[in-house]
Amino acid sequence: MKGDFVRILDGNRFVLSDGSGDIQAGPTVPCGFFAFDTRFLSHWRLTVNGERVSALAVDDPSYFEVRFFVVPGAPTHYVDAKVSVIRERSVIGSFEERLTVLNHSGEPADFTVRVDAACDFVPLNALGQERTPPGRLYQRVEDGRLHLGYVRARFRRETVISTTEPAQVDQQGLTYHIRIEPQGQWTTTLYARELVLRPDGKDVREYASLGRQRHDAARLHSDLRQWLDKAPQLSCDWKPLERTYRRSLVDLAALRYPPLVLPAEPVPAAGLPWNANLTGRDPILTSLQVLPFLPELGVHTLRVLGIVQGSELDDFRDEEPGKILREFRLGEMVAFEECPQAPYYGAADVTPLYVILLDEYERWTGDAATVRELEDEARAALHWIDEYGDIMGDGYVWYQRRNERNGLENQCWKESAKAISFRDGRLASLPRATCELQGYAYDAKIRGARLAREFWNDPAYADRLEREAAELKQRFNRDFWISDGEYYALALDGDGRQVDALSSNIGHLLWSGIVEESRAGKIAEHLLGPRLYSGWGIRTLATGEGRYNPLGYHVGTVWPFENAFIAWGLRRYGFDQEAGRIAEGIIDASRYFQGRLPEAFGGYDRTLTRQPVQYPAANSPQALATGTPLLLVRTLLGLEPYGDDLVVTPAPPERFGRIELLDIPGRWGRVDAFGTPQEAEPVGR
Repeated sequence: MKGDFVRILDGNRFVLSDGSGDIQAGPTVPCGFFAFDTRFLSHWRLTVNGERVSALAVDDPSYFEVRFFVVPGAPTHYVDAKVSVIRERSVIGSFEERLTVLNHSGEPADFTVRVDAACDFVPLNALGQERTPPGRLYQRVEDGRLHLGYVRARFRRETVISTTEPAQVDQQGLTYHIRIEPQGQWTTTLYARELVLRPDGKDVREYASLGRQRHDAARLHSDLRQWLDKAPQLSCDWKPLERTYRRSLVDLAALRYPPLVLPAEPVPAAGLPWNANLTGRDPILTSLQVLPFLPELGVHTLRVLGIVQGSELDDFRDEEPGKILREFRLGEMVAFEECPQAPYYGAADVTPLYVILLDEYERWTGDAATVRELEDEARAALHWIDEYGDIMGDGYVWYQRRNERNGLENQCWKESAKAISFRDGRLASLPRATCELQGYAYDAKIRGARLAREFWNDPAYADRLEREAAELKQRFNRDFWISDGEYYALALDGDGRQVDALSSNIGHLLWSGIVEESRAGKIAEHLLGPRLYSGWGIRTLATGEGRYNPLGYHVGTVWPFENAFIAWGLRRYGFDQEAGRIAEGIIDASRYFQGRLPEAFGGYDRTLTRQPVQYPAANSPQALATGTPLLLVRTLLGLEPYGDDLVVTPAPPERFGRIELLDIPGRWGRVDAFGTPQEAEPVGR
């Protein structure tokens, strides 16, 4: 994905192109103009007098617009270009590109400007797969506009391309024959409007309260300024933290995704290009990360996911009463039930995380009304943990897909097929109970008890949840502890055996609080030891394990978001210096990605590569990675709400110098926090 430029509007539409602005996609190449889980342009190529253009420079002033400065042919430092082109592109309501051709010579000049356009209408969730379209593609010219379309039974999508200047329009694109005076210029604007059509040719959105909201650049710039102004202002002696903090705030604004079919406010889309849609895990964890900065994302997420909470048993969608969805897509494959994602519930971690977010949101905001409003949803989620999560009847949360044909086999956050294995690389049998699921369930019960006692007027239910949580903690520390390695098993398999690979999952146990105090030191030692810690961050799987691969998606890469949560957990148990070391490594890594942390990067040892190596197919921007710097700031400053007060216990490493965070929102109004490095021995050992 390196070299691509992403511009999105509210997480709903986005464009990926090469550095010159051209789009040349294939079934497995994630370039194009995307909306509504469909690619609406797969080919968009500019030529001048038959020559392709090359980039001189790129300017991206905001997340929804970009300017490419290009010249025909190969650029050179030694020959003055006689003509250049400025491509100004945005996704303000639709795909829009303004072309300005400049004649730099002292003579009039004739030019043939051509824009080739095509589309394969590949569903977003089919990217990366070889797929023959089951429907019919068509191209036609009508009233001076090019219509590119796809139809399959009642499913129909169309892109309508128009221009403000006269052009010869054919089924493959638009041609302009122009003359430009000496030192003059010529301009046209092209529009590519995506349509979601009914069989009668009418746009579905006009009939389903999904009509497009009219935007303009001035309004969007104003919206971004307001977004940045309401977030706390950060200053730090170590400038990479300031840079990645601002980059994260901008990317969070860009990733706001309107649920489209739901009457709710935007929530964070998971990431581009693969997951520009509504999910469950990503907005919950992102909202947890950004609560001290942008708490409204938390309540939006809780309400949206509550609306589509599972209510019945549906094997095709892995749906169960009380379960929170994994994802919701809108494209062709879900329309014809080739995949179960409308919506799909194949995730065992999202449901307890929902309760955790609800409690943490109230702790920060004091919004008791929302806790009472979502009481039924939270109770249903807590009931799911015991009724449907406990497949084996032993008090643990397990997973095994209901949809054997195309459901996910792994339904923890490490969803790739080979992620849950023994030391020797053997895969664990199903069902599986990964360790972090038990931590989430424990945390959800503790938090649910607080909500029941303080807001739902149900002390008996609170007592029961606390008793169950205590029993789970005791049982977990007995059954998951691997004595010969002194760490927790990655999982229990279907035969009750400990899945003994050393993994990053044990770090999640710290922020959930399920780890016995006497064992926390050993967990911290493993996490920061050479097998798990790369020098940039904690690997998903330790070196030396059977399936370790530094570029394996969940078996050796470093995920920034996971490191942020682990650092948060380390501080909970008093390991301040260890938490600071993780924060320093991740923020240091951000310098190599222009401040935008990717979804994941290679788990190579820092001494080997000298710089972090991005995972080849990483989402970027990705919501979880975008929230990472914010949770790290919270962790470094030790920000924790206690009643109506915000307690600050800073412990930044020396490299950060002084950190100031001004106007932190919460139930206390707005307060400031400051932190400077303290000389101290490691705490918590």
